[in-house]
Amino acid sequence: MRRRTCLLLAGVLVAASGCGLQSGSPMVDAVKPGSIGQGEPLKGADLTVTSKEFTEQLILGAIMGIAFQAAGADVLDRTGIQGSIGAREAVKNGDADGMYEYTGTAWITYQGNSEPIPDPKKQWEAVRDADLENGLTWLPPSSLNNTYALAMNQANFKKYGTKTLSDVAALSKKDPGAVTLCVESEFANRADGLPGMEKAYGMSVPAKNITQMDTGIIYTQVKKGSCTYGEVFTTDGRIKSMNLVVMQDDKKFFPNYNVAPEINTKALKKWPAIAEVLDPVTKRLNNSVAQTLNAKVDVDGEDPHQVALDWMKQEGFVKSG
Repeated sequence: MRRRTCLLLAGVLVAASGCGLQSGSPMVDAVKPGSIGQGEPLKGADLTVTSKEFTEQLILGAIMGIAFQAAGADVLDRTGIQGSIGAREAVKNGDADGMYEYTGTAWITYQGNSEPIPDPKKQWEAVRDADLENGLTWLPPSSLNNTYALAMNQANFKKYGTKTLSDVAALSKKDPGAVTLCVESEFANRADGLPGMEKAYGMSVPAKNITQMDTGIIYTQVKKGSCTYGEVFTTDGRIKSMNLVVMQDDKKFFPNYNVAPEINTKALKKWPAIAEVLDPVTKRLNNSVAQTLNAKVDVDGEDPHQVALDWMKQEGFVKSG
């Protein structure tokens, strides 16, 4: 109930701590320029970073803040806002200066479109153009694409050999009993989920072969082989830690959810160096990097901010101060 209230009031009360956007705390990482931030082009800037509340977002918010610090800015940490709307509204109204956001979320959830754009670059361009009038500037995207997929364990992969969703559709026709699915209830009913996927691939999985469950349980059930295929998110750390095989979406049915910096336009005009500071970092982000970093938090229990800091140093973007 509290979350629903926060979502409803986000546009008005986004600055209120009760809806997730805390007063924030300063980022005090002892970092200096590495391959980014040379000459400290953001010296004198007071910048606020934000994010949504799940693992990947907390890591990405920290990465952005650490990059700004290395370039000389004083950074306020307002990461971890409940729900998508609150974080976006914070950037939109100037309570925050930037965050990493997903192109598909913007296109479908915020901008109200029902049909995703299959080409990732064109999807980003459409989102960028539509958001300019909202006072938001989208910087170039990464290849990190946190979208839906089906995955299977190694034993079933060796048994059935499917590599694409077209292969899964063919298997479902040849041997209907072989294709059992573990999915979330939302995925089971969304147009951009199971019903749409079945239609796009000419697949018809009997209801008795589909089990609905919570997200976290899906991964463990797929690993055990309780279901042949499970719905996963392509950047989830458990894919790598459990050695699951992800089916390629060869017909490009699922929407693109590429990560890109979403920056308050006024802040960017005041501090145009934001773009050059973030660009090399964004280019390095991909699904493999995300899976590795997410696993450090979700599987190994590490702190998201520390994971971000370690990666930024490891990549040479920043150095210890």
